[in-house]
Amino acid sequence: MRTKYLKSMNLFVAVFVSILMLSNSCYKEEIIEDVTPGTGLADWTSETHSSEASPDYNVVFSQDKVNRIDLVISSDNWNTMLQDLTDNIGEFGSNGGNPPPPPMFSEFGNYNSPPPPPNFITPVFVTCSFFFEGKEWYNVGVRFKGNSSLNFTWLAGIMKLALRFDFDEFEDDYPAIKDQRFYGFQKLSFSNNFKDQSFLHEKIAADIFRDAGLKAPRTAYYRVYIDYGEGPVYFGLYTAVEIVEDTMLDNQFGSSTGNCYKPEGIGGTFAYGTFNTTDLEKKTNEDLADWSDLEQLYNTLHSSNRITDTKQWKTDLESILDVDHFMKWLATNTVIQNWDTYGTIGHNYYLYNNPYTNKIAWIPWDNNEALSSWERETLSLSMSEVTSEWPLIRYLMDQPEYEEIYETYLQSVIDDAFEPSKMKELYQYYYDLIYDYVIGTDGEQPGYTFLRSSSEFTDALTEQMNHVDDRYNAVVNHLSK
Repeated sequence: MRTKYLKSMNLFVAVFVSILMLSNSCYKEEIIEDVTPGTGLADWTSETHSSEASPDYNVVFSQDKVNRIDLVISSDNWNTMLQDLTDNIGEFGSNGGNPPPPPMFSEFGNYNSPPPPPNFITPVFVTCSFFFEGKEWYNVGVRFKGNSSLNFTWLAGIMKLALRFDFDEFEDDYPAIKDQRFYGFQKLSFSNNFKDQSFLHEKIAADIFRDAGLKAPRTAYYRVYIDYGEGPVYFGLYTAVEIVEDTMLDNQFGSSTGNCYKPEGIGGTFAYGTFNTTDLEKKTNEDLADWSDLEQLYNTLHSSNRITDTKQWKTDLESILDVDHFMKWLATNTVIQNWDTYGTIGHNYYLYNNPYTNKIAWIPWDNNEALSSWERETLSLSMSEVTSEWPLIRYLMDQPEYEEIYETYLQSVIDDAFEPSKMKELYQYYYDLIYDYVIGTDGEQPGYTFLRSSSEFTDALTEQMNHVDDRYNAVVNHLSK
């Protein structure tokens, strides 16, 4: 009897403890759900921190001043970030301390020996305190970002590493920051102007695309200071870039409900036999395992109708792809020159299935290699060298109707969005705007800059001025043939 009694008591206690733990769990969940965003956070306001605020482009992407942000990262979190790169890339500065090569060198070239090919990693997020104009944003997620730029910068021993922010990344751990935003923005990318001595490429290329009537992210300049336990350190002048799936789709397309993709790899070429969903990362509607729109585009591109019934092929293609938009991008991208995207490598663009047209639109991305031909040979204006490995170019340019649209846009680009006098004024404006924060009294410091001398920055402005003249003349000559 005593044994049965003890067993009964043990069972009763176990059940009671389970019920108590369950009730405590439910209670905790209720407490978390009931926490009002901003509770106990002194600087929190609906206009600056709440998800209810509309994105304030005038503040976050100011075009007439250089903003400043200050990050405070605990020494433990900072060491976690650095150790993550060490574990996945290698020892900081292990490439002999050489800076990444300037444009006149090959991508893997430097003074001693070539660095290894980049490791494609997603660095770890940690929390930081994010300060802007006297206000704090709390427990913001920050990580390093980039592929080749991250690898080469780290191995070269330069701390000017590109950054990515997610303002509510840690909301599960800190319920008071639920849906925290930075003037309406959840995420931001900060480019480090890698291999761009002019500091103009990432900023202005996106502006040119939009000025030409395309969809492209907003950009702006920021000074970045980081305190990781030793006081504020100037990490240099960065270019903030709007995240496509965060705010751009709503702002420029009027809706973010369509499928948005960021291709990366062989699948991003759309060449025959390459279609795979792994290379076509979904940025919206991720829970729906549905790539049928891109599969339809791929199948249409490679349909036998392209040869046997061209009229039907074009009808089918235009029902899924915004062909006019693509030809406008192709013309603009080719005029300004940009090798690091479709036509040379299968990345640095987004695809968005616009719900208002049910057509896929092209979105350019990561333009630090644009506005130059220093790094690699870019596509010719005639596109004659492009093969079926890039069917979106080759198959469309093979159609006289589409080629005519492309050449019409070549002319319009040099007449307006990339007109030489207009561009030179723009280059000079931004050069003057950022001068003090690049090589002036408050300029970048050794170990936190890609510049080998101040003359590289001043000479780069002249090179950009010459480049726009060269491209204008190249288009005029091409169209006169």
